[in-house]
Amino acid sequence: MPPWFSLMIEALPSLLWACLLFTVPLTLLSFALGLAVGFLAAVARLFAPWPLAAVVRFYVWIIRGTPLLVQLFLIFYGLPSVGIVLDAFPAALIGFTLNVGAYTSEIIRAVLLAVPKGQWEAAYSIGMTWPQAMRRTILPQATRIAVPPLSNTFISLVKDTSLAAAITVPELFRAGQRIVATTYEPLILYVEVALIYLVVSSALSSLQGRLEQRFSRYGGSIEAAS
Repeated sequence: MPPWFSLMIEALPSLLWACLLFTVPLTLLSFALGLAVGFLAAVARLFAPWPLAAVVRFYVWIIRGTPLLVQLFLIFYGLPSVGIVLDAFPAALIGFTLNVGAYTSEIIRAVLLAVPKGQWEAAYSIGMTWPQAMRRTILPQATRIAVPPLSNTFISLVKDTSLAAAITVPELFRAGQRIVATTYEPLILYVEVALIYLVVSSALSSLQGRLEQRFSRYGGSIEAAS
């Protein structure tokens, strides 16, 4: 067995453990919380009074206009200057959540606007309240439209979690860096880390394709369920 292959086999358990223990939870939690933030931000921009809508627009402008790595540094290294000290994982979770929230808010806002206004009017005409119209009529239709862009955001987030290594979160990439520091084999190990990200991203892309096919073939299933 070639030495480089033996090294990859030896390093694989540590890399997978870091992936399962930190990369996966960070991705799932950040996306779930970011999706909630994005939904609230999108609704605020579309339906809230203008002062609140202006605050949300400012938040989206700041997050989308600055690098994610800088945002993580500000939270982890900058906030202690004003007395706010966070551990690495919570700091990364906050940073990724705010970042995902800003980008998903634009996606959700766009898909809500893509639903014809006649759907609102039809819902109101049969006596639905605003929350009922949103839950029973608008969101089921918007969900099908939102699946591709939100799936792409999720896949991108999986790869973006590697930036958490810069603030000492021991996720997949950070684990690779630690092994490189002891073996002095950066090419082999970073290729292995890249392959793990590639496998995960490919699996998620395949799942995305199946979801899109399901929603396109059974478009009425969501509405019927609601």
